[in-house]
Amino acid sequence: MQKKIVVYTDGGARGNPGLSGAGLYIADEQGKTLHQDAIFLGHKTNNEAEYLALTHAVLAIEGMSLSDADTHLDFYLDSKLVVEQISRRWKIKELRLQELAAAIWQKLSTLPHSQISFTHVAREKNKIADLLANQAMDRAAALD
Repeated sequence: MQKKIVVYTDGGARGNPGLSGAGLYIADEQGKTLHQDAIFLGHKTNNEAEYLALTHAVLAIEGMSLSDADTHLDFYLDSKLVVEQISRRWKIKELRLQELAAAIWQKLSTLPHSQISFTHVAREKNKIADLLANQAMDRAAALD
């Protein structure tokens, strides 16, 4: 039976570039939370933050030690740019984003899975990851 893991990620930057954070929320097919995190990323652009949020999600999945090769990984992002680029439908012009995408593709190729999908969703459908990204930026701003 196919197992499904649902992953929501969001990255943001205040100032673009500016103070940035990543949020990730990972659940199983029943909606049970497997992992969530709010990560301060430092001074980044919004697009870098979106890619780094996805990077951290892939690393979290890698750390879950999935052994089932029949696992479907469903990624949901509110960044159409990242979804289209990581799905290889749009060209990645910026060198830094090319490097981040290449690292994500490499990591994904080492995970046991049957299928990976990337879906663009409206911000309202990505509330938990958005909240976590903002929490990371808020915590960092409070320390300034």
